[in-house]
Amino acid sequence: MNVLIVHAHNEPQSFNTSMLNLAVEALSGLGHDVIVSDLYAMKFNPVASAEDFHQRANSDHLVYALEQRNGYSTGTLASDILEELDKIKWADLIIFNFPIYWFSMPAIMKGWFDRVFISGYCYGGARIYDRGGLKDKKAMLAFSLGGQDHMFGPGAVHGELEALLQPIQRGVLGYVGLTVLPPFVAFHVPYISQEARQEYLEQYRQHLLTLDQRPSLTFPSLDDYDEILRPKNTSVCS
Repeated sequence: MNVLIVHAHNEPQSFNTSMLNLAVEALSGLGHDVIVSDLYAMKFNPVASAEDFHQRANSDHLVYALEQRNGYSTGTLASDILEELDKIKWADLIIFNFPIYWFSMPAIMKGWFDRVFISGYCYGGARIYDRGGLKDKKAMLAFSLGGQDHMFGPGAVHGELEALLQPIQRGVLGYVGLTVLPPFVAFHVPYISQEARQEYLEQYRQHLLTLDQRPSLTFPSLDDYDEILRPKNTSVCS
């Protein structure tokens, strides 16, 4: 299996970097080929702009998604976008490794999605969810956060973790057709002992070693919707 790990942490000695290193070791040890996009180390540009297109379909008004389609079809996207796209095409599994910032991902990773998950290849029109451009590939989140596990769940102070992750797992990964595996979560990381961190790393190792045993998350099938994406069966909305 080909595995791409997209890593976003600004400290090379961070716990997230330890998670990255463990994943490379564990997956390589299973015989998988692993490559890493370390976004901070790469100084990846997260800002979507007209500079992403060497040739424009409309030079007077920037509609970013339409220019993505044109840039992909003409081979005129910026070189850093094309390099990341090549990694996506190569990968069977993509792991996104990051700390939670403000109930979401770091800005540099959000910018990676904005620029690299291009319209015309990853999605477009009705090419979403189970018809998305990245169907037959898998993805997984591996992240740390500052809160404790009891702070997440029904009635908990921060609400359910699944709701927090929905914009990423459904709105990004599931949307482009990826099969999304259950995430790995390390709670309260800035405040726990070194022993507790090591325990989390061992749990992450076991998570990675048993990926093929983990059922994927469930997202819509376009078979249940008509040509303008209204439910064919009203019970879908209930």
